[in-house]
Amino acid sequence: MITRKQLISKYIEFFKAKNHKVIPSASLIPENDPTVLFTTAGMHPLIPYLLGQKHPLGKRLVNVQKCLRTVDIDEIGDKAHSTFFEMLGNWSLGDYWKKEAINYTFEYLTKVIGFEKEKLAVTVFKGDEKIGVGEDKESIQIWKSLGIPKERFAFWGKDDNWWGPAGIIGPCGPCTEIFYWTGKEKAPKKYNPEDKKWVEVGNDVFMEYSKTKSGNYEKLKQKNVDFGGGLDRQLTILNKLDDIFKSEVYLSIIKKIELLSGKKYDKNIKDTKSMRIIADHVKASVFIISDGVIPSNTGQGYVLRRLIRRAILKLGNLKGHKDAYGFGSDSLIPIVDSVYPIYSDYEELKDNRKRVFEVIRAEGEKFDSTLSKGLNFLDKLSKDKKSLSGKDAFLLYQSYGFPIELTQELSKEKNVKINLKDFENELRKHQELSRTTSSGVFKSGLADNSKATTRLHTATHLLNESLRRVLGKEVRQRGSNITPERLRFDFNFDRKLTDNEIKHVEKLVNNKIKENLPVTSQEMPLKKA
Repeated sequence: MITRKQLISKYIEFFKAKNHKVIPSASLIPENDPTVLFTTAGMHPLIPYLLGQKHPLGKRLVNVQKCLRTVDIDEIGDKAHSTFFEMLGNWSLGDYWKKEAINYTFEYLTKVIGFEKEKLAVTVFKGDEKIGVGEDKESIQIWKSLGIPKERFAFWGKDDNWWGPAGIIGPCGPCTEIFYWTGKEKAPKKYNPEDKKWVEVGNDVFMEYSKTKSGNYEKLKQKNVDFGGGLDRQLTILNKLDDIFKSEVYLSIIKKIELLSGKKYDKNIKDTKSMRIIADHVKASVFIISDGVIPSNTGQGYVLRRLIRRAILKLGNLKGHKDAYGFGSDSLIPIVDSVYPIYSDYEELKDNRKRVFEVIRAEGEKFDSTLSKGLNFLDKLSKDKKSLSGKDAFLLYQSYGFPIELTQELSKEKNVKINLKDFENELRKHQELSRTTSSGVFKSGLADNSKATTRLHTATHLLNESLRRVLGKEVRQRGSNITPERLRFDFNFDRKLTDNEIKHVEKLVNNKIKENLPVTSQEMPLKKA
């Protein structure tokens, strides 16, 4: 058996030997990419450096990045998908290119962790005339030189073999994915992407383009390499398991759910799916809260609320509580507690442990106060019906705190469809809840490099520090948008500020500005800085 910490050590040490410098995992809340709610890949924190800015540690970097992908929420429940996961990543910022990158990946997979070469398959970018990028012939030749036969190649287009920003702009380029045969029988001669026994274990992205607002692809000033490999998947395969929820990063959580529910994992498919959802959602919630998010009806807070409430419902289902589902405020606490021993190397989890328990308990109380009424209301609305109106779905959302996805899930069990278009219209009409899950996050960054904008950028730092002094160290910046005329500042806090608090913050900022302190900028070695 190989443990999570052993796998991380093998990966990091291998790339350190290749002159890569270790960087810490960034927050799940992205600072450099306003197009996503959460950090979905290791590239997001590095966008400025992919675009040409010098990284203080140099051109070769490696780390383990915590990631969260909300697009997979509806797929949670199978053996392979999760919202939260750790990504093994290494980068070349204008240094080595395809030959070194692919060789490093191949050496790590086959010699460091022992994957069999005979079980590997790869995909390569086949080119796209619309964007003016041709077939990746260089990668094809490199893989062939490493002994990958032509039958184990798949040639895919932009939809499958191109990696870039989730939004409209940013660094991007073709990629080559690596798949591994996980079946007990001998690997088939030909790679078949429809066969789920072929599991992706890594992806080399060659970022030499930047997508512009006009939709064009321009060459970057430097060529970058971005490798990403899912730690959970590699760990599962190495330990000859067929289910990530049986691996070390989930096992203790699953066992706690078994103990609480009196049910056994892998005995009943419905119960097994519920256990996977609970384990995934609780783990994700712990990490999201530790990075400063609290439940709300917009943005990251909405995703967090949905995860917590869905976990509560699924746990209630397992226990057989058909009415209140009901355990309320403390239902998830023992499961939350089981997450910490797995990830003892994350300081932010240790530092925010008390806060995590408080937030989840408080959200449980809010949900518990309306849950029974909401479920009874849904039963009445859907009785002898095949559909539910958008207005009714919105009422469940507004009055009972049911995220629309939760109402959809519960209605699906009753074979009742929801008029989503009408629901969205109702949501838009409502002034307080008018923002969707993917909006409400300030577009971060500076509008330009003018003197006025730079001064306001300095002011955001003064504002951030003043807020922390008045409200406490738990306050964290969550975004900013600065133009020559004004600054906007987004931060987390669980209540409205009082008039006195606002005046106190203003006074601290203005007094510091009046001091007219000199502002200097100097580049120096990291240790000296």
